Amino acid sequence: MRSANVNDLLQIRLMGCFCCRGVAKTDLNSECPVKKLLNIFSGKWHIRIIFELTKVDTIRFGALKKRIGDITNTMLANTLKELEQEGIVLRAQFNEIPPHVEYSLSDSGKELYPIFYEMALWGSKYL
Repeated sequence: MRSANVNDLLQIRLMGCFCCRGVAKTDLNSECPVKKLLNIFSGKWHIRIIFELTKVDTIRFGALKKRIGDITNTMLANTLKELEQEGIVLRAQFNEIPPHVEYSLSDSGKELYPIFYEMALWGSKYL
């Protein structure tokens, strides 16, 4: 993954989103990958769940709920389903006794690691 340099960022500010150049204005909302990603991240718990999943290879539902804290079972289950539908989270069901489910990041979800790393660098510098 290539980091944006100052010139790239200036171009984005002056010309609009670099990924949307050449796209008809009527198609901007459906074609822009940045807007699509922001929609995926727009839920209250989405980023937090993804971040917790970056710390482990796999995790059970209950352990993930403990790490997050103030989330209800329903909200966690719904958010995990949404992230699974987006292809970011993998769900593995084990039909053992007792049965259990484990969650992990998909390959595309793991490619978000550098984003969290950059967020950590920014946070340690400015917060």
